[in-house]
Amino acid sequence: MMDKVVRIGGASGFWGDSSVGAPQLVKLGNVDYLVFDYLAELTMSILAAARGKNPELGYATDFVSVTLKAILRDVVAQGIRVVSNAGGVNPQACARAIAQLAAEQGVDVKVAVVLGDDVTPLLGTLRGENVRELQSGAPLPEKVLTANAYLGALPVKRALDAGAQIVVTGRCVDSAVTLGALMHEFGWAQDDYDRLAQGSLAGHIIECGCQATGGLHTDWESVPDWAHIGYPVLECHADGSFVATKPPGTGGLVNTAVISEQMLYEIGDPRRYLLPDVTCDFSEVTLVQAGEHRVEVRGARGLAPGPAYKVSATYLDGFRCSAQLTIVGRDAARKARRTGEAVLERCGELLAQAGLGPFSRVNIEVLGSEAGNFGPQARTREVREAVLRLAVMHPQKVALELFAREIAPAGTSWAPGTTGADGRPSPSPCIRQFAFLVDKARLAPSFAMGELVTAVDVPCGEAPVPAAPPFPAASAQAPAAAGREVELIELAWARSGDKGDSSNIGVIARRPEWLPLLRAQLTEERVAAWLAHLVKGQVTRYDVPGIHAFNFLCTQALDGGGMGSLRNDPLGKGMAQILLTMPVRVPAGWPD
Repeated sequence: MMDKVVRIGGASGFWGDSSVGAPQLVKLGNVDYLVFDYLAELTMSILAAARGKNPELGYATDFVSVTLKAILRDVVAQGIRVVSNAGGVNPQACARAIAQLAAEQGVDVKVAVVLGDDVTPLLGTLRGENVRELQSGAPLPEKVLTANAYLGALPVKRALDAGAQIVVTGRCVDSAVTLGALMHEFGWAQDDYDRLAQGSLAGHIIECGCQATGGLHTDWESVPDWAHIGYPVLECHADGSFVATKPPGTGGLVNTAVISEQMLYEIGDPRRYLLPDVTCDFSEVTLVQAGEHRVEVRGARGLAPGPAYKVSATYLDGFRCSAQLTIVGRDAARKARRTGEAVLERCGELLAQAGLGPFSRVNIEVLGSEAGNFGPQARTREVREAVLRLAVMHPQKVALELFAREIAPAGTSWAPGTTGADGRPSPSPCIRQFAFLVDKARLAPSFAMGELVTAVDVPCGEAPVPAAPPFPAASAQAPAAAGREVELIELAWARSGDKGDSSNIGVIARRPEWLPLLRAQLTEERVAAWLAHLVKGQVTRYDVPGIHAFNFLCTQALDGGGMGSLRNDPLGKGMAQILLTMPVRVPAGWPD
């Protein structure tokens, strides 16, 4: 067992990822498993709407009609096992579609379906118990569209134990599709928390596809051959250690910087990354470059999980609409803003005349001026080309149809150089996320294979996860009064992402010896001040000494986040890039 190596390929990071991933991994990856992550909160709502129109929909249809259609014969012939959360809100329909495809292709494959994540039957009771949203503290909305618990890896493991070659889940933790495979292959016990933490880290590294092979890397110019970028492959061992790599001959880059960025992506407190199977501590993880495009990962530690599942619910919060115009010429940014103000003023008067009431929320952004993303640090206010982006919300769709009609008149009414109108924008429902906790004992996970449904015993009743003790005080190297200023990007790599209305920004020192200097200058107070035009809540800095890094958690940072945000960057993908422009002072004689 100690010599056994299990190779797992990460074939999808979201619903909409490239169709090249799975065929590439089947052809070149020499993998034992393919794992797919498809689901986001908005995706669940889209799938629920699809199921409402057709009871045989509600899953990621292109997982079957495009991906499996291209690879199913090879998967079966090579004995590759597949684990995917493509089931969405209707995993049984997904399994039926797979069975139909297999019959059409003349192959025999065992498909298992993980069940039990749907929380909607409990909503009436939970509303009476005064359930509150995790970040905002708001009460449970009256009209909930979906409510699904993030299940863990145990149902996946049990389905694989039973002989399934393809396992389809609904809502589960993104990393659980990998951890379940590793628990099955190596026989890890459900209380072997250090190995479960390492397996969860393995899943976390590949859950976003090419982000583990150079995608979104700070040093993007060093990443070759984007068009043929390799999808990630993990070589996993029984002790929990693994090597991250990619198929030979593919583009992309796998080095310690790339893996560090992905390790910190969207995890919050790195010592208390809460999952249903294990509480992970990634603070002492070490990364070693073990060859070209090979990074060895060790050192995750685990504690018992808490007693609850996280539930992601969605609800309808009115309607939204956004529109864009391009403004060309001198003072483009100022012309764009005045245009936006004029559109909103006119629409406000028309809404009042129609008795519709004002927009519930509005946002004007002038893209290209830097003002929206960089605020007071914007450098190019007098640009000669800018894109006006207007976004509005209203409880009634008819109000947004009125707004949509008033965009095109700007082309002849106001600023010279107005162009780029691309048809009339369409209003859409504003579907927002509502996250809360539910006791594990209230759900009954199971898996079905054929007509047989098997219950999965999940431990429950655990104590709440204790808070992490404070780090020992670190001696900080004060910045020298003399010297020069450089942008943070010269000293660090960084990546950002979202968790609801919070933005997570991981910052990794390019050299370990530079960490004290960064610690002294990247304080919570200074980061909060640099991002104050975007972040309205608290900024917390977490140390990650194993990889010479910090993780910043910024709350109330995304204008509500997801569909609830009117910003052009509702997921905070650009926030690391903004932080990397912060000036830091380096001593005289610092290397150029």
